Amino acid sequence: MRVTGLFLNAQRTLEVPAGTAVFREGDAGQEMYGIVDGTLELRSAGKVLRTLGPDDVFGEMALIDKTPRSATAVAVTDCVLAAIDQKRFLFLVQETPMFALQVMSAMASRLRGDASDSDGS
Repeated sequence: MRVTGLFLNAQRTLEVPAGTAVFREGDAGQEMYGIVDGTLELRSAGKVLRTLGPDDVFGEMALIDKTPRSATAVAVTDCVLAAIDQKRFLFLVQETPMFALQVMSAMASRLRGDASDSDGS
């Protein structure tokens, strides 16, 4: 499930050049991200786990269960990311039910090991 355009008016965005790691497996996490523009890969043990694009979310597990990052996130193309800290995350979950559903859908898809993108299909 994707909510098209959800991150276009983000309070804080990051521009990430192609080839740059947003975070690495094992890092502590204080933010999750929504992709405004670009393509990003989630990698572990040298393998691509998932390729993500605009309106996808990643890094949410660090906000939910406070565990270290379970994968490395690398920009494949130049990316614009919406950075979402714990306070903003809780606000979005409370005020935007579709955001909460998008996050849950992304997590469920990854837990199932779906090879498709995180739209929940």
